Amino acid sequence: MKDLSHDSINRFLLRERYEPKDLFEEIKLSINLVGGILSGDDTVIDKPHSNPRITELIGYYYSGRHHRAVKGIQLITLDYTDLTGKSIPVNYRIYNKQEGKTKNDYLREMITEVLDWGLKPKTVTTDTWYSSKENLKFLKNKQLGFLTGIAKNRSCSVDGKNFTQVQKLEIPDSGLIVYLKNFGQVKVFRRNFKNETSRYYIMYTPEKDALSSISRTEFRELHSIHWGIECYHRAIKQVCGIGRFMVRATEAIRTHFEERNSRFYSIRINAL
Repeated sequence: MKDLSHDSINRFLLRERYEPKDLFEEIKLSINLVGGILSGDDTVIDKPHSNPRITELIGYYYSGRHHRAVKGIQLITLDYTDLTGKSIPVNYRIYNKQEGKTKNDYLREMITEVLDWGLKPKTVTTDTWYSSKENLKFLKNKQLGFLTGIAKNRSCSVDGKNFTQVQKLEIPDSGLIVYLKNFGQVKVFRRNFKNETSRYYIMYTPEKDALSSISRTEFRELHSIHWGIECYHRAIKQVCGIGRFMVRATEAIRTHFEERNSRFYSIRINAL
């Protein structure tokens, strides 16, 4: 780019003040806002050569890719899949230790925002990290169904009185309706992965007496849709270059992330 200097890029990143709502406003006309699946997850953008003392937002976070804590930036994302199958990021946060919030705090904050912006999902999907009692009750109070992983030692009861670890239950392929301790009725499924121990998932719907009608097919479909957010995180790293920035200030990093998300949206919409 002959007429574009490095300094002009830095000035652009420092000058602009994009917010997650700007991303939502850009994509909302391209999707059906009602009845889709909202998926939440996080990823670590590797920055092994950055100095946390001089580059803001850099820290050490556990990486599922590396199976250990690595140096980088943690991104928490909400991805929405509408009824036609379009899958688009609708909100995000960059983890900032200075704000004193947890990833769970960010997730609830982001869900509240997209609901206020006009998104009306039917179901929310997350992994085990976001299956805290507080999160589940939050979703229930918002009249949202959910699919989330749970730890194998989570306390459940078939009769509502005698509680045991979910891994000790006899769970048929069709799922099992149980009482999740400190929450209420959910339907639990077990799934076995190659070279791994069993993983456990719970589903909930706000519709009265609807748990019994949830099939394994519906569970597998929702689980497959949730995998889309993993694909999104991979794409923004490998295709959109979200980790390729040479700035240190929080504002500039946030602008870069917003621009990379917007680039992913453009690529995604053109491909659909």
